[in-house]
Amino acid sequence: MTVLHLIIALVALERLIELALSVHNTRKLKAEGGIETGAGHYPLFVLLHGSWLLAIALLTPKMAPVNLWLFATFILLQCGRIWVIASLGKYWTTRIITMPGAPLVKKGPYRFLRHPNYVIVTCEIAVLPLVFGDWQIAVLWSLANAALLCWRIRIEDATLAKRRRLA
Repeated sequence: MTVLHLIIALVALERLIELALSVHNTRKLKAEGGIETGAGHYPLFVLLHGSWLLAIALLTPKMAPVNLWLFATFILLQCGRIWVIASLGKYWTTRIITMPGAPLVKKGPYRFLRHPNYVIVTCEIAVLPLVFGDWQIAVLWSLANAALLCWRIRIEDATLAKRRRLA
């Protein structure tokens, strides 16, 4: 196994663990009265993220050199990802689930940014292919991610606006 494939495998494992946590949290939130919005675009995110990892694994030369500075940046982004998940706790999910009457989370990175998870994901999608010098994947998937995030953020902001007015 090459360094490229090891890193891709570890990122895929991380995403699968997160997906399991998301499914668990989504079920609990829905059981407690949570309401999902924007479910129609969710499969496109699954496709985007899956195809991103697959493209890196299949299209990047197996022995591509690793840029250690960019790899360190990617590791720092994973720390930010964990901070986001820990800050949201039981409310963290890969879907848009709102809990009527629940306070909005304003701790952790949410003290500074409205959508810190999306900032982190945007950086990850660009940085990981660049770790191996694959700028084409970084550009193409970053553009696709930007388009999907514009759609998702509009849905999420509209959903949360109702709760902000009540806060």
